Amino acid sequence: MKTKKFDCVEMKHKGARKVYAATRGMTVDEEVMYWRQRTNEARRWLAEGIGGKPKCGSAVNL
Repeated sequence: MKTKKFDCVEMKHKGARKVYAATRGMTVDEEVMYWRQRTNEARRWLAEGIGGKPKCGSAVNL
């Protein structure tokens, strides 16, 4: 029997907490800008084939 090395639900919750912390207190327009920047960062990351992971919230300088 395999032993799970991670908990998918906890990983999802951890990501949601990071997004909440990054967007807490933002206006709707600021949040839209946040998601556009994060999407562009993710697209660049995927296009470059970077083996690491993108930094959560690294594109936001509000």
